[in-house]
Amino acid sequence: MPVEYEKTIGAKVAYLMISLMHDNRFLPLFRNPYRVLKDAGLEKGQQVLEVGCGPGHFTLPAAEIVGERGHVHAVDVNPYAVERVREKVGKAGVGNVTPMLKNASETGLPDRSLDLAFLFGLPRVEGGRASLLKELARTVKPGGAVVLQKSRTKEQALVREMAEHGFSLAGRKGRMLVFRAG
Repeated sequence: MPVEYEKTIGAKVAYLMISLMHDNRFLPLFRNPYRVLKDAGLEKGQQVLEVGCGPGHFTLPAAEIVGERGHVHAVDVNPYAVERVREKVGKAGVGNVTPMLKNASETGLPDRSLDLAFLFGLPRVEGGRASLLKELARTVKPGGAVVLQKSRTKEQALVREMAEHGFSLAGRKGRMLVFRAG
């Protein structure tokens, strides 16, 4: 049964907190989204899942990188965040982004349809990381990538958990870990 995500006070506060950082016009000076996404392996023509898109700091740059033949599925459980991404996409006239108010553990995307999924800056995932990894194992193509920004989880534990879901560590780029689907 799909979960309904509501515009609650808690959702608004969470959105405002993340928005203060990610919708800040100075953030790109310190964390250039184009450089981060290129380091993560985004390329023209890819089908991409952005897990926890927040207010869209990476969404439009990802759409530009993958180009017209690529597509970005921007997923978040916060209705305010998804609403903000929709506004940005509409204002920019971008046609290759689908903002999705969903749990990333239940995207509804077709099996083996993604070239790359990225998850940056989320210490926790709604429904738990195991359910997310199960969904990524279903939706990421063999040879496709899942790129995680290392947070508090110890790297060895993360590598082991990813391996349990069919992903192997393929490389590191700063705080990012790149895993390949088997």
